[in-house]
Amino acid sequence: MGNGKLIVIEGLDGSGKGTQAAELVKNLSAQGRQVRKISFPNYASDSSALVKMYLAGQFGTNPGDVNAYAASTFFAVDRFASFKQDWGEFYARGGTLVADRYTTSNAVHQCSKLPESQWDAFLGWLFHFEYTLLGIPAPDMVIYLNVEPDVSQKLMTGRYQGDESKKDIHEGNLAYLNRSRQAAEYCSRKLGWKEIACCQNGQMRSISSIQAEILSLL
Repeated sequence: MGNGKLIVIEGLDGSGKGTQAAELVKNLSAQGRQVRKISFPNYASDSSALVKMYLAGQFGTNPGDVNAYAASTFFAVDRFASFKQDWGEFYARGGTLVADRYTTSNAVHQCSKLPESQWDAFLGWLFHFEYTLLGIPAPDMVIYLNVEPDVSQKLMTGRYQGDESKKDIHEGNLAYLNRSRQAAEYCSRKLGWKEIACCQNGQMRSISSIQAEILSLL
């Protein structure tokens, strides 16, 4: 599907995905590559309406109130719209895309709602749905930023200046984030993601040291 490249930066909420994706775009651009950053959900688009309703708790204040398959479709349709309206042509012309979240986020966050015995079946359905039926491109590489949930919670609290009410139903649920981390580590092993340990002695490593490791992987 075209000659482009798609690199996904994945991780739990508060893991620094957006920061590392932006740094990677800057570094690849300096190497002379045609490169763009894309982010999901695309909150600026009408296509994210159901995602925003879900994360705001309008379908239930617990993530499990919306089952894994239903929630996945909200995020998948938003990605499809973004692909058709924004970056599909750039990718087809051979451009390099750096994604802050992608289908891989559905894998992480929605697996956590299911028993582990159902994870493989769900992943098979998810990737067939997004990459085959919807027709968006599969990643060339997924880099998973592994951050301890308590560290990511502290970072998010700082992001919202201590106002816990600003966290969405994923961000504010530590038990859910712990289950998501287990799912992410499973997906990373099973799907061959490149994993970076972002914490050291209970603290986040520096942005530059994590970025250097990403560049080394690429």
